[in-house]
Amino acid sequence: MRRKAGLILLALAVFFAALSPLLRWYAFPRLAKVPAHAYQDMVLEARNATLLDYGTMTARTVPKVTIVQTLKGNVEESERIERTAGRDVVVWDGLSYVQGPDGKMVSRIPERYIFDAHTQEPVHATGEMVDGTPVRREGLEFKWPFRTEKRDYEYFDAQARVTAPIHYKGTERFRGLEVYYFEQTIPWTQVPMPRTMPVAGITPETVARTGTTRWYTTVRKFWVEPVTGAPVYGEEIHQEELRGGTLLGDRDRVTAFAGHVKMREDYIEHTVDLVGANRTLVLLMTSYLPWGFLTLGVLLLALALYLEARGRRPAGPEPAPAAGAEPVTA
Repeated sequence: MRRKAGLILLALAVFFAALSPLLRWYAFPRLAKVPAHAYQDMVLEARNATLLDYGTMTARTVPKVTIVQTLKGNVEESERIERTAGRDVVVWDGLSYVQGPDGKMVSRIPERYIFDAHTQEPVHATGEMVDGTPVRREGLEFKWPFRTEKRDYEYFDAQARVTAPIHYKGTERFRGLEVYYFEQTIPWTQVPMPRTMPVAGITPETVARTGTTRWYTTVRKFWVEPVTGAPVYGEEIHQEELRGGTLLGDRDRVTAFAGHVKMREDYIEHTVDLVGANRTLVLLMTSYLPWGFLTLGVLLLALALYLEARGRRPAGPEPAPAAGAEPVTA
C-alpha cells in the first residue's frame, strides 16, 4: 500500500514540477495580453500655463489648460487585421482633446495605434495614423511590455511623428508600488498644424500660405509599474511656438502653448488601484503559481521518497517464545 501511495505522490511531484516552468515560460507569454475591447481615459492639467489667443495672436497666462486623453479598443478592426497578421492585435482609437480655462477647444488630435496584444510592438496595417495622416510607428506608445526591463526603449512621439529613445533613469516608490522612471526629450522640431483649429476659417492650409510654421519640444516623464508595463503616472514639460510668416506681423515667434502637464489626482488614484489589481494577476502566472507548484513538487517528492524508504525497511526479528511455554501445534 505504501509503495502504491509513493508512486502516486512521485507522479504528482513530477507533474507539478513540470507545470511550474511550463506556466511561466509557455502559458504566460500566450495568455497575458491587452484585451482588444479595453477603454480608458485620463485627464491631465497644466496650471498657470501660457496659451495663444488666436483672436489677437498674443500669448497670455491662463489658470489652467486641460488635456483629456481617451483610448478605445476597436474590436472590429482588431479582428480584421488579425485575419492577415496571424497574431493577436489590438487597435486603439485615441483622441487628445485640449481645452482652455473657458472650456473651449484648443485642439483635438485623433490617432489610431495598432500593436501586438502580447508584446506591445507596433503592427503596421491600413488605418495607422495621427490626425488623419498615415504614419508608420516604431517603438512603444502608451504602454510598456509586460515584465518591463531596466533599460532604454524606443518611444513614438505623436506630435513630431518620430521615434526617439526614452531612457530608464532609476527605480522609485510611487503610492506603494515599485516603479521604473523613464524620461524622453524631444528637441525643438517643426511639426504639422492640427487639422482642427480653434478658430473658424483658420485651417492648416491657410496658415501654411502665410509662411508661419509650428514648432514643438517636450520633456516626457513616465513612472511605469514593471510587472504589468502600465504607466501609473506621467508628466510633460511641453512647449509650442509659431514661427515666422506674415501671420505674426513683425514678430519672429510667439508661444502657442507652454506648461507643465500633470495627471489629475483622481485619475492617479484610479490608475494606481487598477494597475495594482492587474499586477496581482500577472504575478500569479509569473511568480506565485510557478514557485508554488515547484515547492509543492519538491514536498511531494520528499514524501514519496520517505514512503519508499519506509517500505524498504527490513522487518525486525520475531519475538522469542516465553520460557516454559508449550509450542503450538496444529
